[in-house]
Amino acid sequence: MTQVVLGENEGIDSALRRFKRQVSKAGILADVKYHRHYETPQEKRKRKAVAARRKRRYK
Repeated sequence: MTQVVLGENEGIDSALRRFKRQVSKAGILADVKYHRHYETPQEKRKRKAVAARRKRRYK
């Protein structure tokens, strides 16, 4: 779950920018796009490999 905590004097624009950056890093929108249509087995393997690489990089 992605969340952003606002600082004391932080504007909503900068918080929204940080939130969008976190969502794109987490790959949430890409995941939604993949689940909107049928995935071939090859696409599924590729997506899982990319996710595993991303998971290893951020741990």
